[in-house]
Amino acid sequence: MNKLYKALVYDREVSLSVLETTDLVQQAIKIHNLSDTAAEILGGMLTACAYMAGCLKSEKGAVSLTVKSCDGSATVSVSGDINGHIRGYIDGAENGLKGGTLTVIKDDGFFRPFIGTCELKCNDVSENLMQYFHQSEQIETAVAIGVSVKDGKCLAAGGVVMQLLPNTHEENMDKAENAMQSFVNAAEVIKTLGADGIMEKFFSAEIEKSASYLTFPAYKCNCSRKKIEGVILPLGLEELLKICEEEGKVSVHCHYCNTDYAFTKAEVLRLFGK
Repeated sequence: MNKLYKALVYDREVSLSVLETTDLVQQAIKIHNLSDTAAEILGGMLTACAYMAGCLKSEKGAVSLTVKSCDGSATVSVSGDINGHIRGYIDGAENGLKGGTLTVIKDDGFFRPFIGTCELKCNDVSENLMQYFHQSEQIETAVAIGVSVKDGKCLAAGGVVMQLLPNTHEENMDKAENAMQSFVNAAEVIKTLGADGIMEKFFSAEIEKSASYLTFPAYKCNCSRKKIEGVILPLGLEELLKICEEEGKVSVHCHYCNTDYAFTKAEVLRLFGK
């Protein structure tokens, strides 16, 4: 089961998140028929998105992360909402991501969405996420995300994220830094202990002082036939009928859940009350 623990630790001066996303990544492998390399890349991004979605406040909150390689040959896109519904896809990254940019769009349902972009320095999702928070949000963040996949099976996925709150004392900064050393190989720790075990072994004393709460992220796309109808309607009846004439139907593919939607001429006509 996927899990996301959140708590305040070290005198409530450090925000802690512990994730276990093994089942979520396995679902992505099944939906997209991913190679092991692609699964580890997408799995890391899905885990990062699960963390960021868990930080949203508004009931309309949503977040998306998109990585584009510098040569345009590969794209990874993931998104999630406040309900912990996480989805994503990867295209053209069979040999990994070689540089590029990370763009994050966060919409908490208030005013304008926040958009942040940073240049990627490496393939490691943990390093890239730390760089993003440092550059775009000016928040000191330690990230240890790991995904292990072998022969199409996700053996372990998850991670630990710590963020320093304003005016954190140096003593508590040191505690957080020392704690993060235990998660250098995050996938192995998740495989051995799981999120429950991490909380018990490393943070039980802290949780006694400040309660944690638990949510259950899951791979779930928000598309539906009704939503796709809303996407194609603006094309207009004439254009949709032209597509039906040329191709036999109107086809729409959802990259996030790998689902194809098809509308025949009769179904198009019904959309317009004909």
